Amino acid sequence: MVRKVSKLLFFQGNGLFKCEPSYTCLQSYEDDGSKVWCCNMNQSGEDGYWNDARVLITGANGFVGSWISKALISAGATVHGLLRDHIPRSIFSLHDLEKQVTCIHGELENYSLIKRILNEYEIEHVFHVGGQSIVGAAVKMPRKTITSNILGTTNILEACRQLDDQVKGIVIASSDKVYGTGESLPFTETDPLNAMYPYDVSKSGVDLLSQAYSKTYDMPITITRCANIYGGGDFNPSRLIPGVILAALKDKVPILRSDGNFIRDFIHVEDVTRIYLLLGERASDKGVQGEAFNFSYEVRKTVLEVVEKILNLLGRDHVSPKILNTARFEIRNQYLSCKKAREVLSWEPVLSFDEGLVATIEWYKSHLKLFGT
Repeated sequence: MVRKVSKLLFFQGNGLFKCEPSYTCLQSYEDDGSKVWCCNMNQSGEDGYWNDARVLITGANGFVGSWISKALISAGATVHGLLRDHIPRSIFSLHDLEKQVTCIHGELENYSLIKRILNEYEIEHVFHVGGQSIVGAAVKMPRKTITSNILGTTNILEACRQLDDQVKGIVIASSDKVYGTGESLPFTETDPLNAMYPYDVSKSGVDLLSQAYSKTYDMPITITRCANIYGGGDFNPSRLIPGVILAALKDKVPILRSDGNFIRDFIHVEDVTRIYLLLGERASDKGVQGEAFNFSYEVRKTVLEVVEKILNLLGRDHVSPKILNTARFEIRNQYLSCKKAREVLSWEPVLSFDEGLVATIEWYKSHLKLFGT
């Protein structure tokens, strides 16, 4: 549902704009009113669904977790976050979400802790977006990646199973990487999980375990397989989009690990946030429970095309990236079909790739001082 609202500015205040009960504005519009988004965070139309809902977000102060935390707070939920580390440079810390979220520090591998959280706080919904999410770090630390992602997910699922019907919805973050090097592009949810590298394999385990628990124990679990997520608040410059934006804003030459011809698909974190809330509400629905869904803009871009677009938007067309061509343990071509999400969930993204890129650049311009020289 889209409604016209009063004038907004990019990422003003807390970065999400509340205009009416159960509506959160995700974007700005031009002075002539030509662009505006004011999106109902629960697309099924049941206003107020999240009001007073008791929610647990794992990795609540991470890139995606911070956005979900903020959105759920704005929607009236009582939010609890499982945090491994204190991360000063995050949307979570920048907007003082610690003051609005019940923060529990610990690791996903601690089953007793997870069980205590779910019981003590009577959690009704779980958004499991915590764990090892950096491909390079997974290659360096495969054992930690496996235990964090696979054992951590098992702990979440098993603790929820023990509570019978208390937990109404569990949304699990998988990844487009689970499809591995398959040649049937674009990938659909019926394609086999053909992962080969540590991060990708760990996410395949997460995905399959979640399906198994849902089907075996009739649990309201649903799974996201998102393309490359980008947007404001990503403090990891090793990722393509923040890395290139920051290099350009600092008058440096962007450095690419690959040969620039890898093909990728993308989705902005604001659209991802809406997806999680939608699935959280509908996790027990027929056709949703136990299912995995692809999410992306279905726009195929080579790495070089993305770099050129960013440099053009920043007026740095004369700059050429330095191509190292040293990338290893990465899938060359990867993009998704979102037909299932459109048909089953009636899902459509609010932003386009270009609109999301403009918003992302504006965020980094506004927060450049956080990234040093």
